[in-house]
Amino acid sequence: MSTLIDADSPLQPPSMNSSPGVRGASWLERRFKLHARGTNPRVELTAGLTSFLAAAYLLVVIPSLLAVGGMDRGAATTATIVVIALGTTFMALYANLPFLVGPGIGGSVLLGVTLAAEAHMPWQTGLGIACLSGLLFLALTLAGARSVVTRIIPMQIKMGLGASIGIFIAVLGFRNAGMLVANAKTNAYALGDFTHPGVWVALIGLALIVFLQGRKLPGAILLAIILAALAGIPLGVTKLPGEWVALPHSMAPVAFQLNIADALTLAAAPFMFVFFASEFFSTLGTTLAVGAKAGLLDAHGNMPDVNRPFVVDSIAATVGAALGVPALTALIESAAGVEAGGRTGLAALAAAVMFALMLFFIPIALAIPKEATAPALIVIGLSMFSTIRHVDFEHFSDGLPVMLMVLLTLLSNSFGTGIAGGLLCFVLVKLLSGRPRELHWGMYVLAAPMAYYFWTIVHPH
Repeated sequence: MSTLIDADSPLQPPSMNSSPGVRGASWLERRFKLHARGTNPRVELTAGLTSFLAAAYLLVVIPSLLAVGGMDRGAATTATIVVIALGTTFMALYANLPFLVGPGIGGSVLLGVTLAAEAHMPWQTGLGIACLSGLLFLALTLAGARSVVTRIIPMQIKMGLGASIGIFIAVLGFRNAGMLVANAKTNAYALGDFTHPGVWVALIGLALIVFLQGRKLPGAILLAIILAALAGIPLGVTKLPGEWVALPHSMAPVAFQLNIADALTLAAAPFMFVFFASEFFSTLGTTLAVGAKAGLLDAHGNMPDVNRPFVVDSIAATVGAALGVPALTALIESAAGVEAGGRTGLAALAAAVMFALMLFFIPIALAIPKEATAPALIVIGLSMFSTIRHVDFEHFSDGLPVMLMVLLTLLSNSFGTGIAGGLLCFVLVKLLSGRPRELHWGMYVLAAPMAYYFWTIVHPH
């Protein structure tokens, strides 16, 4: 693949020309370049549906987290569906990438739990902070700063991103399955109750994925999710809805309620940086790791024209906060669709349509339990961990920062924090081991905000 094209304006739409050798191609071919990426509409649509099912649990989790901080849950559910559908459609048509765009769990925890419930900050102020963070994202993206950061990140860190994000996905899957729980007293992980029916559903789904994937059956992950959900009916895990169609709740209680004035105070500055840094590295990690799995990176581990997905997520983060949902980013659940063969924006568009339909079929979407989608996250996460084999562990100063990045992701339960820690550790290890010449000068610039980011985590107030 070609290298990054910095000369292009980040707002210039993708070329509409058809792929080489495909004359008289359909609109889908011209728009999404299916032939050039070795895919076809059937595979892309299957991948989109798979991504949708893998991320559908967010329609339950995100509103629940925001409700902890006092937001109306019904309105938050509608807003969550709307922002996912809009953001993912933008990613599909503008960036032509198979990435879902939606609210990350970390940002929702920060707003609903940390700021509103624990720090007693009004959720309206939290939305204002998230919106300003999105605007800062957009400014840096349009200035080309984010693509510069992508290029200066060391190759070893890039090769370890897949493992770092993979362990995060796998742990998320185990937790959704109920196989892994966080001990409330020690804040440490422990095995869950394997006699619980929800765990049985997850184990059935895991066995189905292994069985179907081993036979290379197209749409194996999607089929396993559906079959696991059906298996959950007699076990009492999958609850059939009382009504199949329902009008969505109004977004009015949460939309355009953000408080920008209070978000501009000095007390809000640390939280704004936490929003900014975690979203930046979450998106960066998802883009590179999932992009690598889709074969969309060049020989240097960069994504050509990476500013396009960055423009999408920065605008989505800004608009999402205005509509009542914070911290929109490229979702790591996109890896499910990529694993199913998704390579273009057509997969994302298919997923966006499914989310939009859920405005009227919310009961059906909520009927698929997270235990049924958990096995997909487990398998995908563990398969992504294999990218760590490309890291040069023969050289201590290259391998140690990557391992620290993976461990920090696991311990903090945030791959944004893990990536930020990996970059900071890379600088420190190179300096302490007497190899400063192996550092790009830009890494020294990055080290300062990374140090401040960790300071805000230790001293958040």
